[in-house]
Amino acid sequence: MLSPGLALHTDKYQINMMYAHWINGTHNRKAVFEAFFRKLPFGNGYAVFAGLERIVKYVEDLRFEESDLNYLREQEENYDPGFLEELRNFRFTGTLHSVKEGSLVFPNEPLVRVESRIFEAQLMETALLNFMNYQTLIATKASRIRQVAKDDLLMEFGIRRAQEADAALWGTRAVYLAGFDSTSNMLAGKLFGIPTAGTHAHSWVQSHENEEEAFRRYAAALPDQVTLLVDTYDTLGSGVPHAINIGLEMQRQGKRLRAVRLDSGDIAFLSIKTREMLDQAGLSDVKIVASNDLDEHTILSLKVQGARVDSWGVGTQLITAADQPTLGGVYKLVAREGDDGEYIPTIKISANPEKVTTPGAKDIYRLIDRSTGKAIADYLCYPSETDIQEQAPIKLFHPSHTYLSKLVENYVAEPLLVPVFVEGKRVYQLPDLAEIRRHHKEQLQMFWPEYLRMMNPEHYRIHLSDQVWLTRASLMQRYIDKGK
Repeated sequence: MLSPGLALHTDKYQINMMYAHWINGTHNRKAVFEAFFRKLPFGNGYAVFAGLERIVKYVEDLRFEESDLNYLREQEENYDPGFLEELRNFRFTGTLHSVKEGSLVFPNEPLVRVESRIFEAQLMETALLNFMNYQTLIATKASRIRQVAKDDLLMEFGIRRAQEADAALWGTRAVYLAGFDSTSNMLAGKLFGIPTAGTHAHSWVQSHENEEEAFRRYAAALPDQVTLLVDTYDTLGSGVPHAINIGLEMQRQGKRLRAVRLDSGDIAFLSIKTREMLDQAGLSDVKIVASNDLDEHTILSLKVQGARVDSWGVGTQLITAADQPTLGGVYKLVAREGDDGEYIPTIKISANPEKVTTPGAKDIYRLIDRSTGKAIADYLCYPSETDIQEQAPIKLFHPSHTYLSKLVENYVAEPLLVPVFVEGKRVYQLPDLAEIRRHHKEQLQMFWPEYLRMMNPEHYRIHLSDQVWLTRASLMQRYIDKGK
């Protein structure tokens, strides 16, 4: 699905840092980076991780082509020819762990962990974040819409408004894994096996002498797939009555009108009146589809107003994540190889407390209550810590107010990070989209409703082990003391 040629899908400072490591002979030193986000998007209670499939394809195909090397020769940095030869042989030889796509995830926990030569890990930052940030953002938006729409059919209509072809394609995939039913994007349908759906545009009606003729010809062309767009001229005055006429004609022919679509105006009022008109005509099985710049807020409002809509076509607001166009995920160095070959935890200190990183390569476990099957909290610890693996009692405490604590005993610890690459070899079988969709639904069922609600969700806790917390505190103090 991805062709080679993305080695230069990166920021120039990555190349320059790689060059500086090569010049100084440190390019083969091992390092650990973690990708995470600091703040939940959309004021939501959770995010939905997506983008792993593209990350995997990127890593597998990651190599510098001759044209890339020629381009680098032209740069003002005047890179040493030996460095370009090093790039010619570039391959990912490290280990990568990731959360599974479709998982519910939260701020400040590693979603992807890369352990490799710093030469390799540095290059991967930009592309990895690009893929993770966009697809996680769109999957989260889609999941929010699904939560509001409940069992209604959801169709993704965003291809023409997406920020170019890649965004339309991979955004559609993210939308589908988070619970949408179909897409209008034919290429996404072909490549990912997503069901496709579509009706007709206003131009179809405008290209005929009258609306009823347009409807009749469309129904004759696609007798088993007829959804009629009824708002080209006058929704209740002509569109719905003409659709009813066609629906009755089809009924007499042993066919049926599937639906009518409302794309403008007061959707709540129009859908209520349209439902009344269809029912009075004996077409109670005809569904009502709504579109027109919808998102979770609009759909929720329409439902509160009693709108009689059966399925929703959601486009611009979803595929562009219009109310928050970026996730803001970051990729931070958490450990580096020392002269003795052992890893040294690293920390980034910031005047903004929320930007202080948590040092060391960490595992994440989701603690699940055995009696309810519901998630209690997520727990970050070092791989060397065994208490969590042995299901021993765990003390959870507030990282800022440590006297606030509770003991968790009757739990299952589910590891969230799974190995994807080990020493450069892929060890993870990418699931198909149907499996990812099932996983996402199972994840939602694992959380109490208060964490999932759209308005004022309860805050889900991320806890640090004693060892992680103490390491973070000691490194912060060390660097603060150095600055005095």
